[in-house]
Amino acid sequence: MIILVDDNADQRLVLRLALEQGGYSVREAANGRDAIALQRVRPAAVLITDIFMPEADGFELIDNLTREFPATRIVVVSGGGTRVTRDYLASAKLMGVEATLEKPFPAEALLKMLSAMAVQRSIE
Repeated sequence: MIILVDDNADQRLVLRLALEQGGYSVREAANGRDAIALQRVRPAAVLITDIFMPEADGFELIDNLTREFPATRIVVVSGGGTRVTRDYLASAKLMGVEATLEKPFPAEALLKMLSAMAVQRSIE
């Protein structure tokens, strides 16, 4: 099970469809607060999150998740293609996330990353 967190509904849709085509079961959240609520109800093995979101951004989510659910693996995605974005992704790595991807990226890159992480596929 994967929780996909992004405030951009179109981005969530594209990634969710790619993940489901790749054989993964996905739940969605539009912000960090909603993601934590989903995780508390039914913990996911992996959480994929954007950084910049309203109502609990990615850094708040990473902090809460690593304290409350230390076994959950976290992948951070963020966009812009600027040095600032790379700095935010580097900061996320320092917080202990498993992997990062700079937007835009092909969906295949995310699927390849999950495969390399040996994330179990399981459609529910």
